[in-house]
Amino acid sequence: MELAAFADRLDEELRTDDYADLDASANGLQVGPDGGEVERVAFAVDGVRETFERAIDADADALVVHHGISWGGFERVTGRTYDRIAPLIENDLALYVSHLPLDGHQELGNAAGVADVLDLEERAPFGELGPEYIGQRGATADSYTVDELRERLQSSLETDGRPIRTLEFGPDEIEDVAIVTGSGTDWLGEAVDAGADVLITGEGKQKAYHEAREAGIHVVLAGHYATETFGVRALQELVGQWDLETTYFDVPTGL
Repeated sequence: MELAAFADRLDEELRTDDYADLDASANGLQVGPDGGEVERVAFAVDGVRETFERAIDADADALVVHHGISWGGFERVTGRTYDRIAPLIENDLALYVSHLPLDGHQELGNAAGVADVLDLEERAPFGELGPEYIGQRGATADSYTVDELRERLQSSLETDGRPIRTLEFGPDEIEDVAIVTGSGTDWLGEAVDAGADVLITGEGKQKAYHEAREAGIHVVLAGHYATETFGVRALQELVGQWDLETTYFDVPTGL
């Protein structure tokens, strides 16, 4: 498959253009030759030297990641920036990135993956960002206690052995769940206004403790990396249906 066609198919599925003015990440094809061909595709959460090198060792033609290398563009390609990009150029490895579009996708996205783990029903977009959404909200089939919710996530997420943290200020029974993966506590107020019993995200901010306590809502901090493996894995499954060879690299940060 031509690289341009590969990127176009992903852009269309993820609605990349709809997030162009909302995301600091330069989503879509960040690095790649105009006339490139794709037969083998690697997937990872982060576009970093380790995943680049592992993709090169696997003889991949393209690497698809959630966190890319361009956040507002480059002024100079020198020093550490040059060192990071050089392996891609030298080995003809294309880099495709999907940040907020992958967070917000209601079937393939990161929040959708967390919702799948919890078997949520009556799902709807959550986490407003301009005209788009970057999360998902749903109802539990059977209510969870905080301990049950934490244990369910702990057994399913790639936390690198680290315990999931909780701010336990909500009701005894959890039935309404809001999810924004990664760093999502900025949407705590929206979760409260929506009547959610818990906000599940990856990492928190200091102010979230008191905001949650005063509002009477639980917050689950399940790990930035751990909550954002679902999207790239779902893309791997999708791309595998295009008669392309795929592989996934798990490089947890513990954060």
